[in-house]
Amino acid sequence: MFIRRALSLVLAILWLWPTGLYAQSEAILEANRRVTALYESRHYEEVIPFWRNALEFAEKKFGPNHPTTAALLDALAQTYRAQAKYADAEPLYKRALAIREKALGPEHPSVATSLNDLALLYKTRGMYADAEPLYKRALAIREKGLGPEHPSVATSLNDLALLYKTRGMYADAEPLHKRALAIGGKTLGPEHPYVAMSLENYASHLRQIGRVTEAEEMEAYSQAIRAKQAVE
Repeated sequence: MFIRRALSLVLAILWLWPTGLYAQSEAILEANRRVTALYESRHYEEVIPFWRNALEFAEKKFGPNHPTTAALLDALAQTYRAQAKYADAEPLYKRALAIREKALGPEHPSVATSLNDLALLYKTRGMYADAEPLYKRALAIREKGLGPEHPSVATSLNDLALLYKTRGMYADAEPLHKRALAIGGKTLGPEHPYVAMSLENYASHLRQIGRVTEAEEMEAYSQAIRAKQAVE
């Protein structure tokens, strides 16, 4: 998931780059040539200089408060998080969030992405009380901006449910799991990989609270989806 997200960021940054600047940007072009191989081989330390060079270039050409700068801050933070360098990642995530709130507005979908990133960092560090309001705000932004049945809403529901499960708040987690699964099935189709993942998350929750038979049914359904995908 992290690798796909990072590579998507590379493509998004290149897409945003004005043609004239794109042609001049050796930092971005070099990052694009090598970043795929480095991420896939998990040589994250070697990726960092490329992100730093690209970030420096963006700050000079676009300014320190431009959405492109935020995207590069996010990419660098993601790379640090993959290395468990959480103290290095946190200020970058926070700065990316602040830029997006100011440049795009507090309810823009990119703001929700930044909130989710920071929440995940806090969850990973065991800072659950700090993560929860960020996940909730990301969910609210997506529900309002994208509609209550958008796949990104399902992602936010799933993230919040997993946080509650980690905290032992099973009664709060279950309705979120149910809703995420329903949205995924309706919008993406009953055999989509996201549905399989949602089933697995919900099954884990059910096992945790002793509802083993229900968990096994969901696991069997998920396995059937995965098996069909493998054949296709």
